[in-house]
Amino acid sequence: MKKLNILLLSVLTLTAYAQKFEDLAPTPPMGWNSWNYFSCNVSEDLIREAADAMVESGMKDAGYVYINIDDCWHGERDSQGFIQPDPNRFPSGMKALADYIHSKGLKLGIYSDAGWKTCAGRMGSRGYEFQDAMTYASWGIDYLKYDWCNTEGLKAEGAYLTMRDALYKAGRPIVFSLCEWGNDKPWEWGPKIGHLWRTTGDIYHCFDCIVDHGTWKQWGVEQILDQQDGLRKYAGPDHWNDADMMEIGNGMSVNEDRAHFSMWCMLASPLIAGNDIRNMSEETKNILTNKEAIAINQDPLGIQGFKYYSSDGLELWFKPLENGNWAICFLNRDEDAKTIDFDWSHWYVKDDLNNLVIDFKNEEYKIRNVWSHKDEGTTKKVFQTELPGHDVIMLRLTPGK
Repeated sequence: MKKLNILLLSVLTLTAYAQKFEDLAPTPPMGWNSWNYFSCNVSEDLIREAADAMVESGMKDAGYVYINIDDCWHGERDSQGFIQPDPNRFPSGMKALADYIHSKGLKLGIYSDAGWKTCAGRMGSRGYEFQDAMTYASWGIDYLKYDWCNTEGLKAEGAYLTMRDALYKAGRPIVFSLCEWGNDKPWEWGPKIGHLWRTTGDIYHCFDCIVDHGTWKQWGVEQILDQQDGLRKYAGPDHWNDADMMEIGNGMSVNEDRAHFSMWCMLASPLIAGNDIRNMSEETKNILTNKEAIAINQDPLGIQGFKYYSSDGLELWFKPLENGNWAICFLNRDEDAKTIDFDWSHWYVKDDLNNLVIDFKNEEYKIRNVWSHKDEGTTKKVFQTELPGHDVIMLRLTPGK
């Protein structure tokens, strides 16, 4: 009986922390990450400056909260195996940095890897998951991006389960971002483990391209968009399909940046900026802080949008919103402009997954243009406009005249 009681206690103890922290991401997380623009060139000065810029630029007021340090912050492990930050890059230590970030009303994120080494060759968490989780908790970390390099012999679901349990046992609520690149279909097992999971390989700052590195590829906006097909049923509050960090402000045209941001909003993808937010053009700032577009991404229903129609480079996307509202996005994937001549009365739209319907013939909606910030009448009138290449028209539809 004594052995049975000990076994039962062990099972109960495991059960107590064999879960993720709930309700940390009721809407897609919003923040900034260092990798896309700065790569390995991270330091405590940069992170402090990014936090200052997030507040001063209006991004914090628009809903961005996470300041996430990606790869290359790592120093060595001490004699007991506890990871230390690089003393040259982060001389004040991570706890002091977290305190500074928190004083701004923001949250601090950090990066590790399920393998022996990170993608840039720093110390990974394999074999040290519980130590690393305790360390992050003691520093005051709020978000962990967990990568998948150098993971020979590991099964993805098991590796991420281990870190999930380690985070929970450490006791500090930390958003868990699974960066497994979609290789092992994380959308099928991710909801019980993390709050978001990458659905593709790394993004690249182009609208329509594939960058082939031999053993791996980077994807343009259009290519990543195509790879979301069939995944919307797996996403929702506290468990999101992550189309990767954004490239807005990193070299694409204003049209392409606007389309990129709009489609991430339609996808209910996390909005993690990847540019130098300390030095933004007004166009970049206006895109990233468009509260009407962000409201579509952050809608409480948490429903991922869907492509309803596609012809000759023009796509039509719909996203159900709360209170019977809908978002609609016309996406021009071609470089040449398209003429939009849209008679609403000819369209009957059904979201089969959520059993939601728009019957434009029998229902009237007010139209709000999300990017011009203007009302555009109602759906009783044919919608006519010109759509430039690699651009979008994003509308919010509200029931009633």
